[in-house]
Amino acid sequence: MSQAEQIRSRPFERGIELLDRVDYHLAETEAEKDEIYRLRYRAYLQEGAINPNRDHKVSDRFDDLPNSWTFGVYLDGELVSSLRISVASPAHPSTPSVDVFPELLQPELAQGKVIVDPTRFVAEPARANRFPELPYMTLRLAYVACQYFNADIGLASVRAEHQAFYRRIFLRTLAPPRDYPGLVKPISLMAIDFPEQRDRVFARFPHLRSSYFERRMLFERRAERGAALERLPELPFEPASIVPRS
Repeated sequence: MSQAEQIRSRPFERGIELLDRVDYHLAETEAEKDEIYRLRYRAYLQEGAINPNRDHKVSDRFDDLPNSWTFGVYLDGELVSSLRISVASPAHPSTPSVDVFPELLQPELAQGKVIVDPTRFVAEPARANRFPELPYMTLRLAYVACQYFNADIGLASVRAEHQAFYRRIFLRTLAPPRDYPGLVKPISLMAIDFPEQRDRVFARFPHLRSSYFERRMLFERRAERGAALERLPELPFEPASIVPRS
């Protein structure tokens, strides 16, 4: 690895150490979602991506779709960033990037492909400068999603000045910036062929890997986990006892 590559990879290496302090939490209650909507507002306003509003929140219709999952990323118990994962498929084709770049993505869906579409990536302004690893830790969720949903394509809808960051993790540009609903600044589309690039990505950045248990715990909603427990068969043996036998 060249000296330049070593310098660029340092946040990834530090991110491995940070994983022990990070908790990914699926926002399911109104209070959890509200906290994230307010974080979006602070982050977007700080970087001039939105105009001020009276509610001091940012949300849209995709937050409530059944093929979207909104995560809070907590560092030492404090919300520091967030990412929304939407999954486009022939059965559920509506995601933010599919709406903005339909001529590029709808043909892929027509071929039966599964597309993971991470959007609403924001970080707490007060924390972002202190932890350069935060973007890598947050976007790890996108690779967890690609594995869990067996994605054919992983996307990133980003501003032009952020494209260099995504190229480091093997995304390529599909479309130049265009207007994006709710944002002041235009957004470009980048993508990765996940089946083709996954081994390369995980060899370079092993902390992006995840276990099946982690993937299931992140993307199974609370109601789904409860239903799964109700379907468990009765045990064909006596439950264990902590009382010692005489």
